[in-house]
Amino acid sequence: MSADKTPSYPGGIAAILTQMEGRRDAIDYAPGEALPPYDTPLAGLADRIIGDPDGDPDEAPPFRSSYHRKRHALRKELTGRSELVFLNALLIAHLRKRSFPEHAPALFQRLWAEEGAALLAQLDPRWLVSSVTTFGDHGLSLVQRSVGLALTVLFGTMKLYESERLYSGLAADRPFALDGKARSPLPLEMDSYSLPSGGLDVNLIGRLWMEAEGDPVIRPLAHHLLELLICDERTVFRRLRTMRQRQTRRQATPAKSNAAANVSPVPQSHHDLTPESLRWGLTSTIRAPLRDIARFAAHHIELGAHLLHIHLDAPDEETAAVLTRHPSVRIVQCDTAYWAQTGRPRPEAHQLRQAYNATQSLRAGHGLHWLAHVDVDEFLLSQRPIPELLAEVPMSAAFARVAPAEALAPETGLPQRFKTTHKHAGRPKSVLQDVYPTFGAHLYGGFLSHSSGKVFARTGIDDTRLGIHTLKYRGEEASNRHRLSDVWLGHLHAPSWQGFRAHLDFRRSLGSYRRSSQRPEMGQAELIQYLLDEEGEAGLRALFDEVCADTPDLRARLAQQGMLIEQSFDPDAAVARVFGDLP
Repeated sequence: MSADKTPSYPGGIAAILTQMEGRRDAIDYAPGEALPPYDTPLAGLADRIIGDPDGDPDEAPPFRSSYHRKRHALRKELTGRSELVFLNALLIAHLRKRSFPEHAPALFQRLWAEEGAALLAQLDPRWLVSSVTTFGDHGLSLVQRSVGLALTVLFGTMKLYESERLYSGLAADRPFALDGKARSPLPLEMDSYSLPSGGLDVNLIGRLWMEAEGDPVIRPLAHHLLELLICDERTVFRRLRTMRQRQTRRQATPAKSNAAANVSPVPQSHHDLTPESLRWGLTSTIRAPLRDIARFAAHHIELGAHLLHIHLDAPDEETAAVLTRHPSVRIVQCDTAYWAQTGRPRPEAHQLRQAYNATQSLRAGHGLHWLAHVDVDEFLLSQRPIPELLAEVPMSAAFARVAPAEALAPETGLPQRFKTTHKHAGRPKSVLQDVYPTFGAHLYGGFLSHSSGKVFARTGIDDTRLGIHTLKYRGEEASNRHRLSDVWLGHLHAPSWQGFRAHLDFRRSLGSYRRSSQRPEMGQAELIQYLLDEEGEAGLRALFDEVCADTPDLRARLAQQGMLIEQSFDPDAAVARVFGDLP
């Protein structure tokens, strides 16, 4: 090893061998104890069932020897299984050691030669792998040792990378997204596996299958394991096959041209709308304290919303009573009866509940011409009356997008200033590192929250669904959209350090910090995980202070790039004017 290389294991290969050998001390016996002899009768063992060793005086503690301890542990694990399975496990335990009774390898061979079919029927995959590993160490033929060793390396490597992959947040049967591939090199200068034409997987499995054909004892075991492997939906082989199929479908489907765009029709009734006749409103599915909902409602009522269609995800009669003091508020209690009336079970994911409720509001219309789906921590910040803006949307557009503005967190009180992304400010991506020196390269637009904004959708269009960030027509995003000017979606995503920290666990597991982004940037999920692992709370606070905190330095850097938004914002005063005193 060259001097400039640092091994992953301190001490290098010597330390690895020392650690490995430290677990291979031989099993010792008390007087009268011994491994079953070579000529032990095997017939009938498959039908004899193991009882709980704690109920057998000969098996129960106190332990007289390491043999007694190991025998008890195996019988405890295999209670309810057969004595044949136990004998196989006991032999494996001995043959993993540095020394063992002289007849142990021969008895293991005899066991599989005479009772191999019964063992295949009774062993679970874990013990099947342990068995083939033992052939790799103690095979009588070159084929037994080579196949056993090769399968040992295969399954051991699988266990390592599949265990690490769990930290991606994806279940073992979930392939990665095609667009999320990193461009970093593989170790040892390996070429990346070719998804369309790679044959490494087929060659690996096929060669092992053919090699096992050369020995009648290991062949059934090896073939059985390989069959289990290629039929399991949770392996890299199945995931790669699925990804290959997706890529093939993608390549076979030409990109949509403008002529084939998914244009959602605009109702004829919208053609004669004026700012005076146009009616607009919001829909939201909310689980929040009364004061937060009242701020949301009062702000938008004073902005001129004709209707707020609020679905209470956590039903509460007192909250409904307060909010419906104003005639523009319509409350739906999303209780058991509500979901029963829909004819569908209540979705587990809150995002699915939001999208379902928003779509029901859009289809009902409620006399509105435009409806936006907005969350309780999002506030429209408009420099002109909303009806004027919506009346100016081209008649060719079925929905209009509102760009996001993330709140800056003051030391006390509610935010008064907001920031936009570089893209929405018309600036190149390179300015992010000027605005956010440490974290600008790792967060899209410098945002911790979403950078997609929200949309206003026209009502009265058949076969449409209002999602969280878009309008879908006939199952796909409508292509005829428009960008609203003079209005921002002020998002109180992290209005304070305490609020950011309190919501962190939920957002990481179920919300916006899940590992679902397909952007090339590191992303919120990966960045936050890295900071937690490397720096703990201090790392999180450094992120918040640079990206979210309303400081003079950050305001100056944002203003220099045209990314700072300063607008009057006082939802508490609006609450007092619209609802009066709250309980």
